[in-house]
Amino acid sequence: MPSQLGICSISLGRCYAGHSFDHKLDMAAQHGFRGIELFHEDLYDIAEKLPGGGTRENEIEAAKIIRRLCRDRNLTIICLQPFWHYEALVDRQEHAKRIEKLKFWFLLAQTLGTDLIQVPSNYLSAEHVSDDFSLAVSDLQKIADMGLTQNPPIRFVYEAIAWGARCNTWEKSWETVQAVDRSNFGLCFDTFNIAARIYADPTSPTGCTQDCDKAVAESIARLLSTVDVRKIMYVQVVDAQRLAAPLVEGHELYVAEHPARMSWSRACRLFYGETDHGAYLPITAISKAIFQGLGFEGWVSMELFNRRMADEDPAVPQELASRGAAAWAKLVRDMDLKVAGEPEATERAVASL
Repeated sequence: MPSQLGICSISLGRCYAGHSFDHKLDMAAQHGFRGIELFHEDLYDIAEKLPGGGTRENEIEAAKIIRRLCRDRNLTIICLQPFWHYEALVDRQEHAKRIEKLKFWFLLAQTLGTDLIQVPSNYLSAEHVSDDFSLAVSDLQKIADMGLTQNPPIRFVYEAIAWGARCNTWEKSWETVQAVDRSNFGLCFDTFNIAARIYADPTSPTGCTQDCDKAVAESIARLLSTVDVRKIMYVQVVDAQRLAAPLVEGHELYVAEHPARMSWSRACRLFYGETDHGAYLPITAISKAIFQGLGFEGWVSMELFNRRMADEDPAVPQELASRGAAAWAKLVRDMDLKVAGEPEATERAVASL
């Protein structure tokens, strides 16, 4: 299908900072977004505010509310995410708990009217995640097979997180998808996570890995020669800020228990093309490989993570929606994208570039 613009629901402001879900949806619709990746945090926040608090019954009711709010604004719920810390757990009792949680997420997805659940690669510390690739594959086959029994079937989209314990490159996620070998199990390509692993190093004074340009060129060549675009379920296009100083002990973002890329990711991601905010990753080259090289068409999400999302300033949702729409306009222009039912807001943004 032609490309359509989406955004992660928390990328328009965090609920704990006072940014209401309905206002965020208003801003998304106003600025030309066509769909949202629903972050479970937003759903649970609505459930908690219902009489009785965050019970499973209230989560189902929250899902009904969200579906209605989105329908009223002509917004599609692209997926429910993130179903995280799942595959290859060393503690198999924890694995069993995740399976029980998934059964409930099936109900949430069906209530929301989406058939897609996103699974980020497991980024618990290495001692909690087995290095047995066959175990990871078996675990992921299990949820895919469970999804196929649902009516309608549930699909899963797997994403390599740049600081993942065992899967932290797109190559490993593609190997995983091929090994799982299920019709309802595919890829999410996140331009940030691709670049963050092979190009960026927030602990370096340069912000870059050694031979970063060569690494990106070689990775793009592999992508173009190996990936089946039919297995890409959607794409997240995001950049990030180059830090003024290395993210090491003493830096304001440093957290001893967290990988540096994780701390940087949560605070410093930027929309596509935001060089005025310090964006520096090779996102244009990676995006061209995906959209022009592979010919991907479908949902494109602006999944921002940035400190600004947690500011209590009531202007945050409108600001971030506007910035996201401007980034989309740049992407449409740079990639020469064919866009489904181009909203007037995006047309204006393209014309203003």
